[in-house]
Amino acid sequence: MLNRKNKLLVLKIVSLFSVVRGYNIPIIALAQYLSAIFILAPEKRALSVLLDFNLFILVVASSLTIASGYIINSFYDSKKDLINRPNKSHLDRLVSQKTKLQVYFGINFFVALIALFVSGRAFIFFSVYIFLIWFYSHKIKKYPLIGNLMAAFLAVLPFFGILLYYKNFYEVIFFHATFLFILLLVREMIKDLENIKGDLANNYQTIPIVRGEVISKRIITFLLLLSIIPVYFLINIFDVGYMDIYFYVCFIILIFFGLRLWKSTTKGEFLQLHNTLKFLIVAGVFCIVLIDPSVLWNGKKLLMTI
Repeated sequence: MLNRKNKLLVLKIVSLFSVVRGYNIPIIALAQYLSAIFILAPEKRALSVLLDFNLFILVVASSLTIASGYIINSFYDSKKDLINRPNKSHLDRLVSQKTKLQVYFGINFFVALIALFVSGRAFIFFSVYIFLIWFYSHKIKKYPLIGNLMAAFLAVLPFFGILLYYKNFYEVIFFHATFLFILLLVREMIKDLENIKGDLANNYQTIPIVRGEVISKRIITFLLLLSIIPVYFLINIFDVGYMDIYFYVCFIILIFFGLRLWKSTTKGEFLQLHNTLKFLIVAGVFCIVLIDPSVLWNGKKLLMTI
């Protein structure tokens, strides 16, 4: 049996795991590896990608940077989360604000150190990434629309780090990134609808607060319609193997999502919409394996012979 001191230590570890959303980190790392194998570097053998030590360092650095981002976000949002997420907030508060900052700076120092091992450019990239996350958490997230745009951009940025590493700028990558960016942006705006009470109490100038729920829903609907463009290109212009099944399913789900959006009025209903988007994003990670990498590689060889 654990004594009281050990129980408190276990609870603090669980609390820190909750703060950094440790359940998300493996998914992000997996997404980066699958993207590298099937989208960003399809001409390379899967084993050579998996055994690439520099790529491993970049994935670890990205994962740790995102974890530190959750910490600094929790640090600034502690009051808001007491209203929006009371159960999670009580668990997170087992770790003091001082400890959160110590862990935050410790992680970021380690990230800069291992990034420097890869290259000077990697060091600069992660230094800028760390600064942007802090700037977003400290200032930008309180402003309407620009906060949503920056949150979605920061979520996609680690994949551009891998893209810069391989220097393979396929057009299909742009459309994959655009579709993911739109889903992430819609998710951020749904979160604003979900968290109106806490945002209002803490003077966050989100779109639902500044312009109202109707305007927010109209913008989300526009974004859902906008997602048709990358989906069209990915299904009809580029050959993405059997992953087109995923995009067909997404298209159908997003239609019902849009209809459900206009009927939603409560925090619980917006939470269901939020979880739907999280499911689509996570499912998209696993569906990357449905892409035939030889399609991209053959296309590259064709362009080289023209």
